[in-house]
Amino acid sequence: MKAHDSMYIGGEWRPAAGADTIAVVNPATEQIIAEVPAGTAEDIDAAVRAARAAFPGWAATPPAERAARLTALRDALAARKDEIAETVTAELGSPLRLSKAVHASVPVTVAGSYAELAASYAFEERIGNSTVLMEPVGVVGAITPWNYPLHQIVAKVAPALAAGCTIVVKPAEDTPLTAQLFAEAVHEAGLPAGVVNVVTGIGAVAGQALAAHEDVDLVSFTGSTAVGRLIGATAGAAVKRVALELGGKSANVILPSADLGRAVKAGVANVMTNSGQTCSAWTRMLVHTDRYDEAVEAAGAAVAAYRAGEPHDELCRVGPVVNAGQRARVRGYIEKGVAEGARLVAGGVQPPHDTGYFVAPTVFADVTPEMSIAQEEIFGPVLSILRYEDEDDALRIANGTVYGLAGAVWAGDRDEAVAFARRMDTGQVDINGGRFNPLAPFGGYKRSGIGRELGPHGLAEYLQTKSLQF
Repeated sequence: MKAHDSMYIGGEWRPAAGADTIAVVNPATEQIIAEVPAGTAEDIDAAVRAARAAFPGWAATPPAERAARLTALRDALAARKDEIAETVTAELGSPLRLSKAVHASVPVTVAGSYAELAASYAFEERIGNSTVLMEPVGVVGAITPWNYPLHQIVAKVAPALAAGCTIVVKPAEDTPLTAQLFAEAVHEAGLPAGVVNVVTGIGAVAGQALAAHEDVDLVSFTGSTAVGRLIGATAGAAVKRVALELGGKSANVILPSADLGRAVKAGVANVMTNSGQTCSAWTRMLVHTDRYDEAVEAAGAAVAAYRAGEPHDELCRVGPVVNAGQRARVRGYIEKGVAEGARLVAGGVQPPHDTGYFVAPTVFADVTPEMSIAQEEIFGPVLSILRYEDEDDALRIANGTVYGLAGAVWAGDRDEAVAFARRMDTGQVDINGGRFNPLAPFGGYKRSGIGRELGPHGLAEYLQTKSLQF
């Protein structure tokens, strides 16, 4: 693991414009492990200018050649999987086995899927007496979060490159080392200078400068709804396109006919994975009143298997949350849940370790829809179990938040689950534990965002249309 003291701009590592740095802290030990440059508006401007200069040549590159470079990028990432996993574990605190299985592996799959799409996508189509062209939107500013640091970068960069766009990435300040590894892979893959640029920095400075830059054509942001509003307002004032993947408060609806044990076990696993720091986590488990007590008991038993510990320990299933502020936020919600009358089944505010930003895996029962823990995004290993009386009541509770990113439905009959899922106001629903599909669109309804990532729908975000009339 190597920390660069410069920015990746125009195909090379360049010194930062300023002298300020960002300390990278290992959340399991609370020790500083590296420092990276805190980019300024000047660094962002240099990166955008490099991306603008590279755009005409990359946009004119045949799709088959863009596909070849994406394949090379996929291979470069695959060759670094062990280093990537160790880096993610060091700066995010993810258990090493999760870092290997998800953080380092899924981006390889996503990059490969866009290599294939770049080669096969119909960038032209005939409609009546017109030819419709799908052209790259231009220079993209990508502002990415810390919870899935490499996946979120690849999910923006790969479709942008497939479309023919050039891009400037501003990664989260908590996980910049993974972004620097990505820049190294970009260089190894032989992408032309300026096509991909990476500037480390804090959101209020580098992120704001990127979103506001007049020569950025599209801003792609993943993060909180509050910051998404600010970026949307900045981009809207400049009549600039945005793609926003924001917060979530997803419902896991267990219908009476479901295999309750399987549904509860999967639901607990979903919330505890990545220490609950997943925007699409099913943090609200909805159970029919006749089976409620059984579900609460099963959840309490299931969460006991989630040992919080040192991320390199093979028995560790829950690592720390990313930083001290996030730990305080999650603990604050646990305190609020107790204060508002929810029943603590497991966990609580007492930390499982004296060192590290750990939060005990927590389960609440007797949660009602209006409680803060049932309405607001916590982003930690906290599960709320709510009861419902009938399917209409379950649907009212499931749809009764400002978010609409993801969800799940369980039933003994798949058609029954699908019928309920069709009525949910959310962008993605897993049916009886459906598997991740890198080609399926991901994104939200309501305040969970604008636009989609992954697959052909994700590629379309980076294209604009032109029609030729004959």
